[in-house]
Parts: sequence; structure tokens; C-alpha cells
Amino acid sequence: QVQFVESGGGLVQPGSSLRLSCAASGNIFRDNVVAWFRQDPGKRRELLARATRGGLTDYADSVAGRFTISRDDAKNTAYLQMKSLKPEDTAVYYCNTDPVVLDNSGYLEVWGQGTLVNVSS
Repeated sequence: QVQFVESGGGLVQPGSSLRLSCAASGNIFRDNVVAWFRQDPGKRRELLARATRGGLTDYADSVAGRFTISRDDAKNTAYLQMKSLKPEDTAVYYCNTDPVVLDNSGYLEVWGQGTLVNVSS
């Protein structure tokens, strides 16, 4: 079963920067599009950024120009560099592939525990 371990979140002031990391088990990132998501309690999970093996990236309008996704397939690790953070960026951040990984049943999505980013003055 694939596992994702996100880290790097914390409490920061508006305008600050953070770098999130995501370690994945196995080689799940190697053959897939890597993606970062976030979820605010009571809201739907939002796709923020994607990166292909070839280096193509795209971003949600809400984070374009402020967030940068990258990947290190040799380390099965993905990163999300965030700058100019705003209070509305407060959420739990998750990594996955796009499309997201399903468990062995083929029905349930596999997610890590996420990492909390809290942007507050």
C-alpha cells in the first residue's frame, strides 16, 4: 500500500514562506504526475499544483506565482515552496499523484496525514 508523509507545515505570519516536503513509499512518483492539494475544514479538497516527469507544471489560480512545485524522483519526494503566504492559505496540505492513488480495493483514495499550515498574525 502506498503511503505519503507530508511535513514542513507550521504557524507563520502573513507574507512568510514555507517549504513543504512529501515522502512517498515505493516509486509511486516516478511514473506519475505529482500533485499537492489542500483542505480547509468544511471545504472540499483543492488541487493546487501538479508536476509531470518531464518538468511541466501547472497551478491553481489561487496560488499561481506564489507556490512552486518540484519533485525528486530519485528520492520519491515532492516539494511545495510557498511564498507570500496569506491567511486564506491556512489549511492542511497533502501530496498525492494525479489522478490520486487508490487502495487495493480500487475504491478508496489513499492520503497521508497532511501537514497543517496556519497563516496568522
